[in-house]
Amino acid sequence: MSEIMISLRDIKKVYKSMGEEVQALHSITLDIKKGESVSVMGHSGSGKSTLLSIIGALNPPTSGIIEIDGIDIYKLSQERRADFRREYLGFVFQQFQLIPYLTAHENVMLPLTTTKRSKKEKWEMAEDALQRVGLANKMKRLPNQLSGGEQERVAIARAIVNAPPLLLADEPTGSLDTKTGDEIMELFQKLREDGLTILMVTHNPDNTRYMGRTIMVKDGRILSDQEGVLQMVSNKKN
Repeated sequence: MSEIMISLRDIKKVYKSMGEEVQALHSITLDIKKGESVSVMGHSGSGKSTLLSIIGALNPPTSGIIEIDGIDIYKLSQERRADFRREYLGFVFQQFQLIPYLTAHENVMLPLTTTKRSKKEKWEMAEDALQRVGLANKMKRLPNQLSGGEQERVAIARAIVNAPPLLLADEPTGSLDTKTGDEIMELFQKLREDGLTILMVTHNPDNTRYMGRTIMVKDGRILSDQEGVLQMVSNKKN
């Protein structure tokens, strides 16, 4: 079995705007191994969010090949690609996107709606996910009864409830204060230690301390690709 979770080969993305072509990504080639935690940094317009949406099976590249766990995701039919996203990917966004009239537990259960499991099993899976993010005692709270950091934890629990091998995060601490943001990043570290592969887009350089690898993107190109940051943080903690 391949040790590569994400493989990008010569990925290009061109958007057409006002009759002109804008190249968002230029020949991106990249491998991310299973169990890695990777942050992607860059200024607004650098192409980092476009890259994340392509990896998330939401935005086909103009050319190039992307495989996740050996699967060429853009050769899948639309229906099968939707199944793939549900089975393989967990998404965490800056805006928590929680349903306001559902409890934390009910929000976390949402990705399980279309799965062929008993109601009891779905309930227990959502409960377990909330325990993993430290919210076992707040399962019955509505989103407006939770702090920003707690809402983000619910969003993370929802992303991991189906046990996907890959977690994609888009500015997950962007709307949080520094202390709460650090707590969320520490949670990401724990999830990586549990075997999850994590790819996070961020503009905050402090977040890279919690990730094992940092990729800098500028003008749709990879500017640098550095490893070893996470190990240094871990050693410091020890």
